[in-house]
Amino acid sequence: MEAFDDENPFDTESDRIPSSTSSTTKVDISEPPSPPFNPSRQLSLETTNPERPFPSQGTHRPQHPNFKSDFCCARDRILHSGEDIEILITDAQKTNVGATSPYITYVIQTGNTESRHRYSEFESLRSNLVNLYPTIIIPPIPSKQTLGDYAVKQGKAKEDATMIARRKRMLQTFLNRLARHPILSNEHVFHRFLDGEVSWHEVLNSPPISLLPKNILKAPSHDPTDRETSSAYAALPNPSAAHPLRNPDQRFLDSEAFTNKFAVHLSGPMEKVTRRTVKRWSEYAQDHAELGAALNGFSLNESGPLSSAIEKTGQAVDATYMSTTKLAQELEQNWAEPINEYAQFSSIIKKLLAYRHQKHVQYEMTQDGLETKREQLEELEKSEHEARRLEAALGGKSTASLPSSPLQEPTEEQSEDQTHSASYVPPHPGPNPVRRNARPPGMGFLNALSYTLHGMMDVDPETARRNGISKTKETISQLEDALHLAARDLKYSSSTIQADLDRFQRQKVADIREMTISMAQSHRDWCKKNLEAWEEAKKEIDVMPDHPNKLPSSPQPLSSNRRDSTATLNGR
Repeated sequence: MEAFDDENPFDTESDRIPSSTSSTTKVDISEPPSPPFNPSRQLSLETTNPERPFPSQGTHRPQHPNFKSDFCCARDRILHSGEDIEILITDAQKTNVGATSPYITYVIQTGNTESRHRYSEFESLRSNLVNLYPTIIIPPIPSKQTLGDYAVKQGKAKEDATMIARRKRMLQTFLNRLARHPILSNEHVFHRFLDGEVSWHEVLNSPPISLLPKNILKAPSHDPTDRETSSAYAALPNPSAAHPLRNPDQRFLDSEAFTNKFAVHLSGPMEKVTRRTVKRWSEYAQDHAELGAALNGFSLNESGPLSSAIEKTGQAVDATYMSTTKLAQELEQNWAEPINEYAQFSSIIKKLLAYRHQKHVQYEMTQDGLETKREQLEELEKSEHEARRLEAALGGKSTASLPSSPLQEPTEEQSEDQTHSASYVPPHPGPNPVRRNARPPGMGFLNALSYTLHGMMDVDPETARRNGISKTKETISQLEDALHLAARDLKYSSSTIQADLDRFQRQKVADIREMTISMAQSHRDWCKKNLEAWEEAKKEIDVMPDHPNKLPSSPQPLSSNRRDSTATLNGR
């Protein structure tokens, strides 16, 4: 396997020189200014609120609290009060309110407010945040149960205590990551999710979620709910994520390569070894539970110092069982679950980079389409110019061939009529009331096709050419507007995604540091508890008399180099 290099394209320096193929060098920045963005959706390149470490118990204290003074609701005031507010999932309860079958609802506590939501509503919240903020890394939620889990546990998969406890922890992490994000913490949809008095169904059917478009690529990157530019965005193409770029941005190529390498290491050896390690620690704990019970039972059959020594040994084994069980739980919560979360983060970043790639392709395809239409317009105008020149030449010949009569001069009205007829452009012919309105009875498909082609052939070529010119000009105007929007979206997407990647990198460094410290502390506590338990057992074992075949130790002469045969016989 290729060695893992810690090359970090996410962490851009302030004096970094843009690549020669950077998208900002290809976008016309001198175009008219775009409409003002919503400040709450704008992500600064220098975030002043660094991400807290991975939320483990008692270690997530922010250096700079997320504070503001303008609040939209009570939940917003709680989240931005400047205090260290922790969103907690205090319970998971089984209920069937509003449903035909029972389900698990999670009790969320934010300050003094409480709300209840099922897993599918968490999933809905995240999917809508992804559509509302297509250029921001939305934290993941725990994955669904697999088909294998449902097959093994039948109808009890949703009620599995281990799965519910794991979901509680990871959903709590998801909510706290949203609450600490510099942009997502200001989203009112998130605030309403934390409000226990608001129905989530009502939130889904009200703005801004109800204003989201079906295709997120044909909407503004800074505000997909903006309907004012929907007609202009309709002219944009809908490219595939696999479509190649003519002028790719090297920054995002490096980010994509780094993310792929990061994902391979996390979802490959790291996650597999972690699962195997936790499983073996759990099996080791279970073996010690059985061994401790056997030793404690065995001590009841003996008496005197031997019984006490065996009992103390059994207690030490029980202590090893309890400390190992705790170690396995801490490894699961503070190492395995974050590893799984960051494996999901890598997939999220891939989708984010794919969105930016599609926006870049959209910009280049619009450029190509505009150039093609301009070339078509140029050809049509050349044809029109040649037709006018030919018409003028033929008109001069016909005038010269007519006999000139000095007695008949054109009157002033006739001259005006001739001038008007020469400059008159006939409109596009409408349907002939005699030929086109009368639909013959029993007209089949072939007759209809023949009738349509005959009508098309009746169109005057000159009129069709001029109509083509006007339609091409109209299309060019639409493409110019679409190109301006695509350039604006590409510029916004590139800067916002890069800024959020930088924020994510700082978060990742803090989280991995917290994870490694937590693992070290867990192993240290495990060793400390086991050492104490076995030292107590050793004290009780030392009270027992020596082995009857053991000879009393005698001091060895310093100058003697002979081998002691009794020591050999006694196994020393």
